[in-house]
Amino acid sequence: MTLQPLSIPDSITHIARVLEDAGYEAWCVGGSLRDSLLGYPQSDFDIATSAKPEEVQRLFPRTVAVGLKYGTVGVLDRMRVLHEVTTFRRDVLTDGRHAVVEYGVSLEEDLARRDFTVNAMAYHPLRREWRDPYGGQRDIAASLIRAVGDARERFREDYLRILRALRFSARFNFSIEPSTWEAALAETSGLAQLSAERVRDEWFKGLQTAHSIGGFASLWLRSGAARSWIPELEDGPAAQEALPEPRTADRDPILLTAFLTGRPSSVLRRLKASNAEIERARRIETGPNQPAAVDEHSIRRWLSDIGSAADDLLSLWRMRHQAEPPWQKTVEDIRRRGDPLTRSDLAVTGSDLQALGAQGPEVGRALSLLLERVLQDPSLNTREHLLKLARELR
Repeated sequence: MTLQPLSIPDSITHIARVLEDAGYEAWCVGGSLRDSLLGYPQSDFDIATSAKPEEVQRLFPRTVAVGLKYGTVGVLDRMRVLHEVTTFRRDVLTDGRHAVVEYGVSLEEDLARRDFTVNAMAYHPLRREWRDPYGGQRDIAASLIRAVGDARERFREDYLRILRALRFSARFNFSIEPSTWEAALAETSGLAQLSAERVRDEWFKGLQTAHSIGGFASLWLRSGAARSWIPELEDGPAAQEALPEPRTADRDPILLTAFLTGRPSSVLRRLKASNAEIERARRIETGPNQPAAVDEHSIRRWLSDIGSAADDLLSLWRMRHQAEPPWQKTVEDIRRRGDPLTRSDLAVTGSDLQALGAQGPEVGRALSLLLERVLQDPSLNTREHLLKLARELR
C-alpha cells in the first residue's frame, strides 16, 4: 500500500501545532488512521503526544478531564468540539483486565503497547509523515487482523483484545492472521476475567458494525467466546448453516441478540444490560411471535397481548423470513384508525364502572371483558355502548 498523505481537519492540525511549538511531539493515532486508509471519511483524529496531561491542560484554555488516569485530556476547539489528546505511555503492569501505565516514553513504545498492527500506526499532521513499525498498512492491504508482537502476550495484557479481534474481523471482513487466531483460541479462558459491561459493549459494537451478522456470531462460536459469555448462541440459529442475514438497517443490538439466541433476556441479564433493555428482551421472548390468524380481530388481539413488543416482533419476523409479515398492512390499518387495543383506550374508566356499582376486582374483570368486545368490534368503543354492555354484564 502506497503511503498517502491524509486530509486532517484544521482543528487537529491547530492542536498539533500548539504542542509542537511548545516543544512536544504530536501524532495522529488510532482507528481513524485505519479507517481513513480503508476509505471511511473521518472528521476527528486522536492525538498522541509526549506532553504529560498537566502540560496539555496548561497549553490549551479549554480542556476536559475525560480520562486523566489513562493520560487523556479532551481539548475543546473553537466550535466546542472535543478532541482527545493522550500522553505517550507504556504498560508496566497488567492483569488481563486493567493496566498500570507509565508516561514519558517514546512514540515507538506507545505504538508497541497497542493491540493490532492496523491500530499501531501514527501520522504526523504537520509533516505528513507516517510511522508504521508493525506493518499495519501491509495488513490492511492483505485484509488481516494481526497482533502487535507476541499475540498471546497481547491477549494476556487485556483479554478484551480477543473480542476486539473478532469485532474488527467481522466489521472489515478481514481474516484473523493464523498465529493471532491460535493465540486467541489458547487464551479464551481468560475472557471469564472480564467485566460483563466491557463484554456487553464489544458484543453490541460488533452487532452494530459487522459486515455479516452471521459471520460475527460464527467467530464468537468458533473462538470459544460464546461458551464463556453467550452460551445461548450455541443453541441458536447462528450454530446452523442456513442463517438468514438481517438487512443492514436492522442493527439494533437487542433485536439482533434475540435473533441470534432466542433467549435475549438471559443474555442481557448476564451482560448487565439496563433494566429497560432486559425488560424489552423479556417482552420479545414472551410473544407470541405472530397472530393466531390474519383476520383483523386476531391481529388486534395479538397487538393487545404483546403491547410495546409489536414493532420488535414485526422486525424479527422480517429478519427471519427476509420478507414483510403478511399481517403488516393490517397492523398499519389498525394503527391508522386508532382501534382500541388496551383498557386505557376504552371510552369508559374504572370510575365509570364503580358508579354502576362495580367494586374491587370486579372493576378489572369488567374492563377486560369490555376490551375483548371492542377488540372484536372497535365501533363499540363509545361511552354509551360500553356503559350499556357493562350493565348487561352485571
